[in-house]
Amino acid sequence: MRGLIPYTINIGGQLMDLAEPQVMGILNVTPDSFYTASRKQTESEIRERTREIRAEGASIIDIGAQSTRPGARDIGAREEQERLNRALDIVREEWPEAVVSVDTYRANVAHECVERYGVGIINDISGGQMDPEMFATVAGLGVPYVLMHMQGTPDNMQKNPHYDNVTAEVLRYFSERVERLRQLGQKDIILDPGFGFGKTLEHNYQLMSHLEVMKTLGLPLLVGISRKSMIFRLLGCTPAEALNGTTALNTIALAKGANILRVHDVRACVEAVKIVKACSQ
Repeated sequence: MRGLIPYTINIGGQLMDLAEPQVMGILNVTPDSFYTASRKQTESEIRERTREIRAEGASIIDIGAQSTRPGARDIGAREEQERLNRALDIVREEWPEAVVSVDTYRANVAHECVERYGVGIINDISGGQMDPEMFATVAGLGVPYVLMHMQGTPDNMQKNPHYDNVTAEVLRYFSERVERLRQLGQKDIILDPGFGFGKTLEHNYQLMSHLEVMKTLGLPLLVGISRKSMIFRLLGCTPAEALNGTTALNTIALAKGANILRVHDVRACVEAVKIVKACSQ
């Protein structure tokens, strides 16, 4: 697809080509994620959601057990791991060959998920800020790492986010942390600008409008804007009504070079990828 950096990531010895945009389907095993319909807690709900993500064409399933919405309760490592274990057992039964990403900022949780379940990607919303052991852990595990930008923590990130130049500051944040990861031997790094994490509505759209600048670091980009407040606040609707806005914004992200789209609505996203690809021939 035009404008995408040729890049592959190593998933357990298999190469995934990110020159072809990938769709990452969200599986939230939480009772308090911001989008109510995404909450899956029972065995039957987790099983059904896994089947849905697979059937609708996602190439990655991203499992999160700790909600990171503003004001979410910190459940602690033990409860997070228990939730993940239950979900991973089911996902591995339903979809043994799935490329699984785990959404965690805890190094010990990341380590357990990779060693016990063969999880292929660690997706860290804190960019290593909430656990100083995370960078060394992922480098030692040898798995691709999603490095996300967040100003502050989930508790305070939306209280008064401030930037002089949001794009330049996010780019500098990435540059510094990528260098630290490289020094530790980390090979595969995916950048996530962190839409909605420590950013106002205006910051989010400024960042999206200059998303292609992030490609100067020569690394693949993950964009996660599915049904977020930057969409439903702008449009005056609810998360449940934000699918059309999500698809529009995902299409813009693809045009600006996004390699992975993290979404609740897999089918709609897969269709957007196909249409953008057809227009790029």
